[in-house]
Amino acid sequence: MAETGFKKWIITITVITASLLELIDTTIVNVSLPKIQGNLGATLEDVAWVVTGYAVANVIVLPMSGWLGSRFGRKNYFITSIIVFTIASFLCGNATSLNELVMFRILQGIAGGGLISTSQAILIETWPREQIGTATALFGLGAVVGPTVGPTIGGYITDHLNWSWIFYVNIPVGALAAFFAYTYVRETPKEAKGKPVDWWGIALLAVAVGSLQTILEKGETEDWFATPYITVLTISAILGLILFVWREMSIEFPIVNFAILRHRSFAVGMFTSFILGFGLYGSVFVFPVFCQNLLGFTAQQTGEILFPGGLCTIMMMPFIGKMLNKGIPAQFLATGGMFLFFVFTTMLSNSTLAVGTSNFFLPLVIRGVGMALLFVPLTTLAIADLKGPEVGQGTGLNNMMRQLGGSFGIATLTTIIHIRQGVHRNNLLTNITATNPALVDRLNGAMHGFMAKGYSILDATRMAYGSIEGALTKQVLLLTYDDAYWISGLVMLFSIPLLYLQPFGKNAKMPVDAH
Repeated sequence: MAETGFKKWIITITVITASLLELIDTTIVNVSLPKIQGNLGATLEDVAWVVTGYAVANVIVLPMSGWLGSRFGRKNYFITSIIVFTIASFLCGNATSLNELVMFRILQGIAGGGLISTSQAILIETWPREQIGTATALFGLGAVVGPTVGPTIGGYITDHLNWSWIFYVNIPVGALAAFFAYTYVRETPKEAKGKPVDWWGIALLAVAVGSLQTILEKGETEDWFATPYITVLTISAILGLILFVWREMSIEFPIVNFAILRHRSFAVGMFTSFILGFGLYGSVFVFPVFCQNLLGFTAQQTGEILFPGGLCTIMMMPFIGKMLNKGIPAQFLATGGMFLFFVFTTMLSNSTLAVGTSNFFLPLVIRGVGMALLFVPLTTLAIADLKGPEVGQGTGLNNMMRQLGGSFGIATLTTIIHIRQGVHRNNLLTNITATNPALVDRLNGAMHGFMAKGYSILDATRMAYGSIEGALTKQVLLLTYDDAYWISGLVMLFSIPLLYLQPFGKNAKMPVDAH
């Protein structure tokens, strides 16, 4: 039974706040890693486990969050997740060694996995089914804006306070969310209570999804299969996934109910959510790296550039929800979103070294509109046929696929950047010859400039060659990032046909809890 009036809105704000905690913490740490590295005396490779540990724990819990909510009661599981997440945030801020921080981040990731999908399931039950498009739009605010503003908040806190405060800020927010959840969220029946626990399923899920996520997080930095443990994890992921699916399909009380894949809208929605994650997290990954490594922007400046696009997404979400409620096919809206994302990447793929903050305003606003058009319709299509306990299971799997899509996107784009750097460097080096008059003129001009400043001819020559090398490196990076934008846009564009494999006319048949 749906809620009304004040109670509906206070529950909505509570679950959105809780999901924002989890989603912001997915990316807020990234810009603080150098400070954490220096403070704890760790190498960059080791400190990266602060991000990897959280992501791995998070993605393991996501698919079984529906079962956990069904076994312990959705309200109990939701409140417990908030409390554990808040305590883990305090422990992360107080960590005195890297091992402690990684361990507490894993605990935070385990709790965070229970926040996002449970938040979405509670929201779906709270709103009337004829307004579910609006509810999905409100949830989408956190899911889309959270990863975008995370680096901004992290950069600001790191620049003005201590890195520990990126964790401490969660404490008052978590405490308020737990209080309001306890006071207002309605309990649901514990359908799975008293039924056998599928311990083998839990173990196989942890092995399969944990191995896959670790591969995606660490593969590029470890040179993929040149590193033995990446090869071992790949074998573990493949075997674990096969055994996990077989196990869950052959027992009476699985922790992940693959039977919901009988709904064509949900089965296809798993793939479209994967593509959404690829675009959302991939673009959030490439753009800050492009701005900071090539254009010399600070983390805070990069975040300020991203803000108008995020604001545009926030403003568009309610309108998208209303359009869905009025019966406009979700496929049409999502098609527009994918096309706008392609326009965004095409505009950025034509960037030059002369671009400034004003050049990014329009592309990022277009991305903001596109993300609003993507998230709400894709989520609506995916969960359209789910009812009762299937809602919790479906939201967990759907969110897991979006997270994995993001990990695949980042891993793929990182690899592309690495490969294309070599290709572009080799191509540009063909112009660095003594017979190239443009190079000779530039080299002589640089030498005379340095000599005019009082440097010896030897030092001036060395510095002139260094300036040529610097210019070459910048051009290589520029072409490489342009390639990354272009490829991520093509992935989104070529995914449009997937939308039309999902049945039309589902907007009026939205999920509602049978209880």
